[in-house]
Amino acid sequence: MSRDDDQGPRAGDRELRFGEHGADGSSRETTRAVAVEAPVAVEVAGLGYAVMMVTPRDLEDFGVGFALAERLIAGPDDLASVDVCEAEAGLVLRLGLIPGAARPALDRVRRRTGDSSCGLCGVSSLEALAKPLPRVPSPRRPSEQAVFAALGTLRDRQSLGRRTAAVHAAAFCTPDGRIETVREDVGRHNALDKLIGARLRQGLSLQDGFVLLTSRCSYELVEKAAVAGLSALVTVSLPTTLAIERAAEAGLPLLVLARDDSFLTVTDSSVESDRYS
Repeated sequence: MSRDDDQGPRAGDRELRFGEHGADGSSRETTRAVAVEAPVAVEVAGLGYAVMMVTPRDLEDFGVGFALAERLIAGPDDLASVDVCEAEAGLVLRLGLIPGAARPALDRVRRRTGDSSCGLCGVSSLEALAKPLPRVPSPRRPSEQAVFAALGTLRDRQSLGRRTAAVHAAAFCTPDGRIETVREDVGRHNALDKLIGARLRQGLSLQDGFVLLTSRCSYELVEKAAVAGLSALVTVSLPTTLAIERAAEAGLPLLVLARDDSFLTVTDSSVESDRYS
């Protein structure tokens, strides 16, 4: 059974019945696929860290990407195990750490600032926001042809999105615009975490290409991209001012408002005015 057909606790969607009502007064019963949103408790070395609302598939990928984004680990080798367990109230994602990584990660868990996943919450997160981002090791702006090629094929790769029209997608694209890996989730942060985690777990490069996101371009996504060392980020929406500032700090090429016939480039602290068509 494929993950798309799984109807258990880790299903991506479920078929539900609805009443459909027309402007002409007609009505009928219909069925639609609805995206699953479920609580997933993240535990790190036996300590509770966060409860995330996630589409409960590709959770092992999510665990690796989430841990990297939260700076709990320096890389996938710091993880001794990634296990998903069923609990009465939902699912538990348990991340085991190797001895050398345990102490700094546990200090981070105890502070539990949640830098990038759920927005800003309190003074500790304001302090975390001021933390410098790492410079992107291999910044590389994709060509116009590559961006349009990726945009043209993304919908065909969004299996859950086509069924539910309710989830975000994150896609890793080769330099010529061929989509290699896609992950989907109701949360835009989760989709990117899953994509990064999937690439790391498979031993695939995060730098030889670019990432295309169907979500709005918020600062959290830029930070995740920088921490993971992505070479470029392409989004379908305009960025926020803070997203632009953080991308400039990290040296991350940012291409935004990507459409079938045009996009904008962000290379410094302002949006460039030239468009491609």
